[in-house]
Amino acid sequence: MSSKKNMADFLETTTELARENNTIDASLYSKFNVKRGLRNEDGSGVLVGLTEIGEVHGYVMDEGEPTPVPGRLLYRGIPIENIVKGFQADGRSGFEETAFLLLFGKLPTKRELDDFSSILAENRELPGDFTESTILKNPSPDIMNKLSRSVLTLYSFDPNPEDVSIKNVLRQSIELIARFPVLVAYGYQAKQHYYNGKSLYIHPPQEELSTAENFLAMIRPDKQFTQTEAEILDLSFVLHAEHGGGNNSSFTVHVVSSADTDTYSVIAAAIGSLKGAKHGGANIKVISMMEDIKNNVKDWSDRKQVEDYIAKILKKEAFDRSGLVYGMGHAVYTISDPRAILLKEKAAELAKETNNQEEFELYNTIAEITPGLFADIKKSNKVISPNVDFYSGFVYKMLRIPTELYTPLFAIARIAGWSAHRLEEIISGGRIIRPAYKSVVGKKEYIPLKDRK
Repeated sequence: MSSKKNMADFLETTTELARENNTIDASLYSKFNVKRGLRNEDGSGVLVGLTEIGEVHGYVMDEGEPTPVPGRLLYRGIPIENIVKGFQADGRSGFEETAFLLLFGKLPTKRELDDFSSILAENRELPGDFTESTILKNPSPDIMNKLSRSVLTLYSFDPNPEDVSIKNVLRQSIELIARFPVLVAYGYQAKQHYYNGKSLYIHPPQEELSTAENFLAMIRPDKQFTQTEAEILDLSFVLHAEHGGGNNSSFTVHVVSSADTDTYSVIAAAIGSLKGAKHGGANIKVISMMEDIKNNVKDWSDRKQVEDYIAKILKKEAFDRSGLVYGMGHAVYTISDPRAILLKEKAAELAKETNNQEEFELYNTIAEITPGLFADIKKSNKVISPNVDFYSGFVYKMLRIPTELYTPLFAIARIAGWSAHRLEEIISGGRIIRPAYKSVVGKKEYIPLKDRK
């Protein structure tokens, strides 16, 4: 028997081998007309499915060319602005109504909304000894990984986990929507205690509180929050609840659901997708960039100073040298992102309440000057504007929510959209999703072990 090989030494000698034998000639993608990232050459997404859940619209095609238009986001055909104005005018939370709309395809009546909110409240408590055995005894330094593990473990507490009937998947979906805030809050508290040496606070969810109110109460030692804080977090949940079937995590839901597997496996896969820095972690990049700007621009009110530093970022001379102004631009939206517009309005209220108006104006200045600088420096005619990530991190910072919870907050909201897409795939999909990959390696002969070099 051969002696054991040290892992570090083995990787030192094989990493480059792995790289060499997994690098595909970039010209072959054009040769075979491969839609890399399921994108067309103009950047638009390849049409791979149909949905009635969400619509994302940012441009129209005019004689084969994309023409920018104001951004539009619809949930089940209803403009997001109308949904937000509706619940804000009534002075009530909107996430519960939004989740019902996404799941069932219609706005709930007063009775239906009360019943649905009550069902969510009754199902927030985690089963059995789940908190102690799964969350506290096995803490994680990353809340998204902890959320994924918790979701998979819930499979073991489900009396009927494999049943993919509509009734059973609905039951599982509602339970997950109810429990996600608790799983995230408790996962965060466990991390704070076991990794950061902080006091452990496990506040039980309160049935009379909304999803947003419960989350704020559960992550704060004193359980206190203001009405403005609850309203803006609720708005954030509504704006992040759904974004069409083509975003990476929702498409993951369709792909994995099409394989006819259980709900917990599907949602855990979606969490893994959302965790990625190119998907759910974008607002963290914005916050990091803004801290860099604040540290390097002496006078935030001096537009010229701000402009000069943004120019350096675009020229890859400052911040992370990527040449990107994070939070500006979007894969679909061009002239505007409706989510950013709605969140900005509420952010202004919170900035005033928390005495952060000066920083809020810095955000606005950057949003105003970046499109012009981008066009001049990049020599690009691409139309860009602030996306929702540009303001969401700032909002969470004003809410005194730690950075490691930014992406989990996204998951708390998006579980509603994921659940709707899972139901749609089960009901209307019918075929396992299997796109084609063309092999571009030539035929090779098998070499006996004794002859290999």
